[in-house]
Parts: sequence; structure tokens; C-alpha cells
Amino acid sequence: DDDDELLTSEDPLSGDGALDSISFKRIAKPQKPSLASRFLPSPFRPPSTPASDTNTSPRRRNQAANNSSYDTDYAPKDPRSLDWYVEGPGRRVGYDNLTAIDWIYEYSKERTRLRQLHASSTGIIGQLRLLIDASQVWWVLIATGVAVGSIAAGIDVASDWLGDLKTGVCRDVDGEGGGGFYLNKVFCCWGTESYAQCPGWNTWGGLMGIGNKGGGYIVGYIIFVLFSVLFAAAASTLVVRFSVYAKQSGIPEIKTMLGGVVIKRFLGGWTLLVKSLGLCLAVASGMWLGKEGPLVHVACCCANLFMKLFPGINDNEARKREVLSAAAASGISVAFGAPIGGVLFSLEQLSYYFPDKTMWASFVCAMVAAVTLQAYDPFRTGQLVLYQVTYHSGWHAFEIFPFAVLGIMGGLYGAMFIKLNMRVASWRNSSSNPFRSSPIREVILVALITALISFPITFLRAQSSELVEYLFAECRDITDDFLGLCKSGVANTGVILVLLVSAVLGFLLATVTFGLQIPAGILLPSMAVGALYGRVVGLIVEVWQREHPNFSAFTSCEPDVPCVTPGTYAVVGAASALAGATRMTVSIIVIMFELTGALTYVLPIMIAVMLSKWVGDAFGKAGIYESWIHFQQYPFLDNKDDSPVPDIPVSEVMTRAEDLVCITATDHTIDSLRDLLREHPYRGFPVVTTAEVTLLGYISRTELTFALDSSSRSLPGSTQCFFQHEAFADPTTTLDLRPWMDQTPITLNSRSSLMLTNEMFQKLGLRFVVFADQGRLAGLVTKKDLWSVLN
Repeated sequence: DDDDELLTSEDPLSGDGALDSISFKRIAKPQKPSLASRFLPSPFRPPSTPASDTNTSPRRRNQAANNSSYDTDYAPKDPRSLDWYVEGPGRRVGYDNLTAIDWIYEYSKERTRLRQLHASSTGIIGQLRLLIDASQVWWVLIATGVAVGSIAAGIDVASDWLGDLKTGVCRDVDGEGGGGFYLNKVFCCWGTESYAQCPGWNTWGGLMGIGNKGGGYIVGYIIFVLFSVLFAAAASTLVVRFSVYAKQSGIPEIKTMLGGVVIKRFLGGWTLLVKSLGLCLAVASGMWLGKEGPLVHVACCCANLFMKLFPGINDNEARKREVLSAAAASGISVAFGAPIGGVLFSLEQLSYYFPDKTMWASFVCAMVAAVTLQAYDPFRTGQLVLYQVTYHSGWHAFEIFPFAVLGIMGGLYGAMFIKLNMRVASWRNSSSNPFRSSPIREVILVALITALISFPITFLRAQSSELVEYLFAECRDITDDFLGLCKSGVANTGVILVLLVSAVLGFLLATVTFGLQIPAGILLPSMAVGALYGRVVGLIVEVWQREHPNFSAFTSCEPDVPCVTPGTYAVVGAASALAGATRMTVSIIVIMFELTGALTYVLPIMIAVMLSKWVGDAFGKAGIYESWIHFQQYPFLDNKDDSPVPDIPVSEVMTRAEDLVCITATDHTIDSLRDLLREHPYRGFPVVTTAEVTLLGYISRTELTFALDSSSRSLPGSTQCFFQHEAFADPTTTLDLRPWMDQTPITLNSRSSLMLTNEMFQKLGLRFVVFADQGRLAGLVTKKDLWSVLN
């Protein structure tokens, strides 16, 4: 009897005092310590408050799985009073690739860490420890902002020089001026009125002594195509051979990660290096792609590397996602020169969980990145981006109608772009794609077609950022009208036709380019297409007003004064195209406002963005990033999605108990559990009693595998395993797996609705929900199951 009583007392949930630590009664509030006692450590420690044990973390107490002697007789203030067994989530080893994190567990782990830190932090040293712990996030954000600003400046300089290298080189010829070959066209011709009067910039035909016409034009055409293909091939080779995660924009994957999905190696150092180098080459190739989305990926890579220096952040997946949300804002900040727009972009487009503290952190990171880029001043203009403009006149009431037309055009553009791009992506994954096994060849082909089309058309030959700059500008601010927008002072049919052709070709090329195995964003190409058709509308309205100045709608225009500014239509068109492709609203408006600095044009931009989103939503509410998440089949449930959920009981879609692979609480050995893992590749298993099928908990495949592997070093394969209390079990010859089991999984009744289940997954970030009726297991729904049903 004494032996039985001894074995029974070893179980943490048996005995009279076991329930004290899980009582629902409120613990008496401790007395507030004096000011002196907070900073000066006491020479004596009361016996009821033992020193903090750093080995109480679920990750570090590896030996407890084979030892059932758990001491729970702790004081209420002791950090160990709430252990893994009382709180119930079990231990965690880590997360497999493409699995969802446990938000509830991660935040519970953070609360436990802070409780232990505060309990052990007394005196001046303790307060210093608290200060250091609280400042870790800010050091990561500041370092990320500086790094992102520096990388963005380097990408700007390198891509501009490589892009200009396709058309010529800077060289001092016959002492007439110029500079070294390392200067791009702008810096080589610094101080001259136009590129035509620049003695230092030499086209390839000019260097060969054959001029720029006839044979010189053909030579320039060939070299332009060769460099474009070379840069694109080099960028694709870097991605395919060294880091496949550096492809495309990375925003769909980042959005999925911030939603709680683990994608390993996506934010590694090698990915950062390949993404940065590949982005320089991709932008310089002249393909219809942008650097804005990839810069968000670069920012998150930088933050991830800096977080590795601080285990308090790096070991908690929930805290990591808060920092990544803040870091993403810095990518948009340096891409558009819009720090506030970057914060709103992270809030509106990327983040799954965005509390107030994350908004403040995003603001700091975006500000530091913008200040760093401003300090480098890569364009030597004082502007953060090339296409920042300022307008000298306002808009008139009659222009609301053409602005609304631009909004409708933006919605149609976004709907068509998403549909066509998804069809191209589906074709790429099909067996009919001849480039499926050789993506580099596909990139070379698209780059070749792009270069062949772009060189004869002046608007397409320019870099996308340079094109947007000229389309946004007022004619009186353009000193070198090499694109021919303002040659005659008024629009002509030829310019309008070329702009329309450029917009259509740009749309088609962007549709094919986005999705290639190359670093590529879609924000700047969408802006360029929108600016092209926006400038067309602006030129048409300008011609109409000039030809019919006495029309009743133009009474507000002053005589002999330019009344219509076509550049503003380009800005509104760019905003509408962005809204149509991404379905964003507020962040686009703020970004455009920060780009133009014109508060008077916020209302036209708002009108266009609103109509663009409405028209786009009529064809489908998913933007381009959500469409790619769905195409890649990432298990992402958007907590902002308000799409209707079928009003059916969850029992119609859940995996029923009779179809589940369950683990009984007893009658298992190490070998039998390993056989079960080999036969069934599921992520986890419900644990039930043998007879009544009563739900006891849930154990993940990762935790079960780790527990069996670590125990097999000291225990044979025939060792008995159990998931519930065994009074007469010998801890030296049996394996207690209760520490690795989640004994308090989120549970609902099987008669619950699918809408309620969806709300639970979206709001709580759950990985699975177990359904039980009066304690008996009824079924289970995982995050991917629900995603499959809703999509």
C-alpha cells in the first residue's frame, strides 16, 4: 500500500495539492515593493520564493519525458507554478515546412518567458535586463531600416548603370568632357540641357564610328537585345541554380508566412544575396517588372537575419511575425519614397495580425529606411525615387468625369491582368509547356521578345521608372523631351497612338513576365501601364479643351493659361491600375500623395481608386497576390476576407472519427508508434481512450517523432508507451508521452456551423479544431481542410 501511494503521488495531477495551481480563484494581488527594493537586491531570499529555474522552458526540459517526478509545490509568485502540464499545450520541438504555427502556444510561451524574466529581475541589474530585453526589437528594426536603405541605394545605382549600358557608355572623347565608364547616362550628362548635347555619352554606333542612323541604328539594336538577354539570363541562372525562393516578388509567400505558415529558407541569407543581385540584373534587362515587391522580400530577409542575434525574438514564431510585419513597411518605404504608405501597405495588404505596437514599430523601421536612402541620395536630386513630381496647378470640376473613367479602366485592367496571368501560370505548370524543365530558356525567350519589341518604340525602350517619371511630369518641367510628349505643345494623333500601343504591349508583356523564375514585382509595371493610358486620357481632354474653349464645361478655365495637366491623369491612371491589380485602397492613395506631394489631387485619386476596386471586385475579390496564394495552394485563411461561407453544419465537411487515425492512450510500444508514423503521413493524431473513444488530446507528428527518437537511445523498441496516468508504471522502463501531447486542444461540438469554425480559424489562427460530443471524439478539421472547402 505504501508503494502504491508513493507511485500515485508522483503524478502531478493526483493528490490534494495538485489542483491548487489550476484553481479558477483569483490570486491575491501582491504588495507593491518599495522603490529601494526594486533596485537594490535583498541579501535574503524568502524561502517561499525560490530562485528562477532557467530549465523550466518546455524546450529545455528534455529529461522530463522519462521522469515522472514533477514537483508542483511552488509559491504562487514563482514562475514555475504554471508549467507545461498545468497550462496543457504540451511541448513543442519545432514546425515542419509548410505547416501552420500555433499562435496560442507561441503567445503563451512569450507570457511565460516574460513572467520568468520579471520574477528574476530585481535590483539595478534586473531592471537593466528588462531594458535590454525590451530594446531588442528596436535594435532589429533600426538595423533593418539601415540595411534596406543601403541595399535599395545600391540596387538603384547598379540597375541604372547596367540599364544605360544597353544603349551606350560614358566616355571622354577628344577632351570634350564626360567621365568614366562607371557613370550612367544621367551623371555622365550632368549639367547639359539635353542628352543630344551631351559630349560624354556615346552610343555603341558612335563608338564604332558609324553614327546613330542606318548601320549605327542596327548595331545599337543588336547590342541592346544582347545585353537585355544576358542580364535576364544571369538573373534567372542565379535564382534557379542557387536560391529558387528568390524568384518573383515574394509578397504572396510573405503574406502566407505572416498568416502563420512556416516556409523554411525563404528568408535566409543566401536568398537575400541572390534576390539583391538578381534584382539589379532583372531591372536592368528592361523586362516589364518592378523592384517594389522584391524589396519587401529583401527587407524581411534582413530582419530575419538580425533576429537570429536575439534568441528572445528568434525562438518565438509569433514575435518574429510581428517584426516581419514592421520590416515589410521599410521595403515599400524605399521603393516608393513613401514611409507612411509603407506602413499602410503592411497593414492593408500583408499583415495577418497588426496590433498598435506593430504599427509604431513599422513606422520606425520605414522612417529609418527612408532617412538612410535620403542620406545616400542615389539620384543626386534629393528625391527618394526617380518619379517624384510636384504640380503647379489644381484640377477643375469637369475633370471628375475623366478621372472616374480612369478608375473604371483601372478595374478592367486589374481583372484582365489577373485572369490572363493565372492562365499563363497554369500553362507553365502543365505538361504542354516545353520550358517546364528549363525555366531559364523561358526567361531568355521572354527577354528576347521584350527587347525586340521595346527598342523600336521610344516609350518602351526607357526603363520603367524613367518612363513613369516622364509620364507623370508637366510639359514645362521636361527639359529634354526625348519621348516626344510635348514637342508640338499640344497632343497629336501620333503620340496618342504610340501611347496606346505601348500600354497594350506593356500589359501583355507584364502578364507574361510576372511568374517567371526571376526576381520580379508587379507594382511598377501596373503603374506604368496605368500612367500610359492615363496620359492618353489627359491628352484627349487637353485637346478637347484647347479646340473648344467656349464649351460650358470649360468655363472655369482661364484664357491663354494651360487648363489641363496631362501628367495628373497619368498619376490617377497609375493609382487606378495599382488598385485594380492589388485591390488595395488607402495605402495606394497615401503612396500617390507622397509621390506627388499634391494634397489637391487626393480626391481625384480617391475617386479613381474607389471605382477601380468596385469594378475589379465585380470580376473577383481576389487581388493578384491572393490569386497567387491560391494558385500555389498555400493554406492561408485571410482574416480580412468577408466572402460568404456556406451555412452548413461542420459535420458535413469534417473528417469523422471513424475515418481518423487515432492513437489510444495505452497498449503501444515505441516500435508500434514508429510503424504508425511510417504508415500514415498525417501531421498529427487525436489521442483517445481505448473503450469509450473519449478525447484526451492531440499530438503532432513532429513532437511524437522527436519523443520516440530521443527515448530510443536509452529504451528498447519494446518499451510500453502511454498517454494517460498509469499508477504502477515504472518510469525507468516505460515512456510517458503526456508531456508532448496537447491536452487542451480547441474543441467544438460537431453540430457547430461551418461559419463558426471558419471564424475560429481566422480570428485565433488555429491549426486544427477537434469536434467532440460529450467528451467523445466526433471528428477533426485542419486548416488545410477548411481552406480546400472554401476554395
